[in-house]
Amino acid sequence: MTSSRQQALIALRDVHQGAYADVALDRVLRKVELPDNDRRLVTELVYGSVRRQRTLDAIIDQLATKKSHQQPLLLRSILHLGLYQLQFQKRIPPSAAVNTTVQLAKDNGFSGLSGFVNGLLRKYVRLGEVEGGESSHISIKLPENPVERLGILHSFPDWIVSLWLEQFGFAQTEQLCEWMNQTPTIDLRVNRLRSSCEEVETALQNQGILCERIPNLPYALRLLSKSGAIKNLPGFNEGWWTVQDSSAQLVSYLLNPQPGEVIIDACAAPGGKTTHIAELMGDEGEIWACDRTASRLRKLQQNTQRLNLKSIQICTGDSRNLAQFQNADRVLLDVPCSGLGTLHRHADARWRQTPQSVGELSILQEELLLHTSTFVKDNGCLVYSTCTLHPAENEGVIKSFLKSSPNWKIEPPATNSPIREYSTDEGWIKVLPHKHNMDGFFMVCLRKKPS
Repeated sequence: MTSSRQQALIALRDVHQGAYADVALDRVLRKVELPDNDRRLVTELVYGSVRRQRTLDAIIDQLATKKSHQQPLLLRSILHLGLYQLQFQKRIPPSAAVNTTVQLAKDNGFSGLSGFVNGLLRKYVRLGEVEGGESSHISIKLPENPVERLGILHSFPDWIVSLWLEQFGFAQTEQLCEWMNQTPTIDLRVNRLRSSCEEVETALQNQGILCERIPNLPYALRLLSKSGAIKNLPGFNEGWWTVQDSSAQLVSYLLNPQPGEVIIDACAAPGGKTTHIAELMGDEGEIWACDRTASRLRKLQQNTQRLNLKSIQICTGDSRNLAQFQNADRVLLDVPCSGLGTLHRHADARWRQTPQSVGELSILQEELLLHTSTFVKDNGCLVYSTCTLHPAENEGVIKSFLKSSPNWKIEPPATNSPIREYSTDEGWIKVLPHKHNMDGFFMVCLRKKPS
């Protein structure tokens, strides 16, 4: 019962009971000793089955007389694991996918339904052989309606597909959906105060790990091969680098902090942008890292110590209520958001977020922006950023703020800024995953006019 597929099923059971996918997976992997290959398989099966569950349910409905929603959740999870391997994991032989899934049903109280599981999966294999050989996945029957069609084919809720269709049109929405179903890459941000890209590249290559430079980001590297545990990579303990997606690195360049300034990071945890700000300032100045969650600030403290940074001070509290900050040179407000730009990293986020939760978040974002804007001195600036692709949390929040705050204006990035190419006519920055091959982000620099 310690097989990789059994552990994946345990994690999926916990997800269906309300656990976050990454938390459920981490809990499972901590309890059992598995070889690296098996750990990677568990991770792929859990995230893949959660991410693709609408597509997998559609396949079940196509092959079975009893619809997916009528089946016990645990049985449906077993079918998801088997069908995910058949439809999306072509390196796994169909016979192995079928046999291990049938055994999984027997081991988990469904011996009486193991024949049903076996029959459904073998029906899939037969259809695949008819359509294009043993390695071919089957064609899914899709409705004509473009929203439902894309939603079923790429496994997204209809409301997200509708939102993106309205912004990007059909072709780009399909590209975006496909991008969001990829396994996420790992980007490193080299700590310029401790190392260099050349030194980190050489150390990684000496361990057989390939990486590449990222355009417009002079201290960013993307890993191109399997890396194993991050903490075991060369340079981790020495503080040579930290993990941070390339689009998140752009935010601190837009903020453009200078040595000796007072900077406030109003929603700082877990601290990737905070530590980047310190590095850009040469660790000279005063950075206040604020967050209302003390446990998440501990992660920031750990990274600060590992990167050997001295300019960061911790402030625990909700930035909507803090009153001690008034004359900051710059404020970073990286607000809590729906994360629709990072759905590939959070397998279950597409199912957890709703139009209602987005509405609640946009209210929180407006409250945070109104209050943290009071932290900034005249001629100072505030950078507002999100990792979502929802206008209500991005353009909508900024337009509402500027309407009620006439002493603020949008300041486009400088012509020599590394993020100029992501700038829009309105002056804000939009990073689109399917165009720029990095997490989706929105950011804008606001300048406070003298009163």
